[in-house]
Amino acid sequence: MKNSISVVQKVKINGMDQYIFISSNDINNPLLLVLHGGPGDTCQPLMKKYNKKLEECYTVVVLEQRGYGKSYYKFEKEDNINIDMYVNDIYELSKLLLAQFKKKKLYVMGHSWGSVLGLKFIMTYPELIKKYIGCGQVVNMEKVCKESYNFALEKNTEKGNKKIIEKIKDIDCTYSDDNWFNNLLFITKQVVKHGGSIYNESSYNKFIFTFLKSYDYSFKDTIKRQKGSIQGIKYLWPELMHVNFEAIDSFDVPVIFIEGRHDYHASSKEVEKYYQTIKSEKELYWFEYSAHFPQWDEAKKFNKIMCSLVK
Repeated sequence: MKNSISVVQKVKINGMDQYIFISSNDINNPLLLVLHGGPGDTCQPLMKKYNKKLEECYTVVVLEQRGYGKSYYKFEKEDNINIDMYVNDIYELSKLLLAQFKKKKLYVMGHSWGSVLGLKFIMTYPELIKKYIGCGQVVNMEKVCKESYNFALEKNTEKGNKKIIEKIKDIDCTYSDDNWFNNLLFITKQVVKHGGSIYNESSYNKFIFTFLKSYDYSFKDTIKRQKGSIQGIKYLWPELMHVNFEAIDSFDVPVIFIEGRHDYHASSKEVEKYYQTIKSEKELYWFEYSAHFPQWDEAKKFNKIMCSLVK
């Protein structure tokens, strides 16, 4: 197609090489910037497999955030890695994209960790945003972690897994003690195992296989993604635990929340409560057969809604 594009670009953002994937049937389409979850859970192969339809109505830009996936480098303490650093990266990239594609505004979709960055970004730079889409939106991290913990405990209690129950009861779900990292991974594993992350699945295998079969990702890239995810959690989770948007009841751009009914990874129940408090333009879409990944659990429905936002 004459105006189509499908490229991977290395761009210098705030002095750091970062990779972006740009895909569209028509470069005149509105810009959509996708912010992956994690920290560190890059998503290009999954976007390509499940959300290719979006390329018909958007110019889709997927950022591999600093330190993750193709943009991996080893973090050091003196780097002072923090959330604002990522928000600033998104700002600089947005300016580059708007100039490159001759647009005044762009759509932003943030998933999970990316939804933290997304809300912070639209609060700081609303003049650049057409609409914001939060998917698996994070509202209050302490409540998110408490609900994940309770879900893990409840499911194991139902099944009478006494050893696991004892281990869960010993865990501080504020993740502020010396063993917080291992405890967090353990609770996350239990949430995944009992279907609170991917609907009707007990592992991430189907996502992992997508990366291994992807033309966009080499085996080396997949290893870098794993290393990036580990360091992202270690460096950013303590700050992430303080994230709480509950006091923010108005935005200068329309906000759309896309939520899986069975999300016990980021708590769609907390999103529903928060949604009721927002006074500015808003929409909430429920995905009844999804958990934390409605964009991939129910891709057809997700793609249809996303394309309707530009009509």
